[in-house]
Amino acid sequence: MDRTFVRRGGAMFRAAVFALALAGALPAVATAGDLSGVVNLNTATVEQLTLLPGVGESRAHQIISMRKRQGAIRKVDDLLGVKGIGEASLAKMRPFVAVKGETTLAEK
Repeated sequence: MDRTFVRRGGAMFRAAVFALALAGALPAVATAGDLSGVVNLNTATVEQLTLLPGVGESRAHQIISMRKRQGAIRKVDDLLGVKGIGEASLAKMRPFVAVKGETTLAEK
């Protein structure tokens, strides 16, 4: 396959996604500056987990599956056991996660 075509296709895809986001056809993604509070990893629902930076519905289901399989999450670093969560993504989530207390995370 011609590499030029692949590069153009990728650029066209990114441009289309950007245009859809500007038009309001895609949901806005919350950034750390838009969030306040914490999510209790042991009691949070899928909807609450998806408020976390870098966590979509699929990753939220993985976190809940891990919780069901292994029992209570004892420390935030346990999230490194979830496929797709590495040190960098955990660093973005860390200010907004807890393993005790009430879930209070909300968009500002």
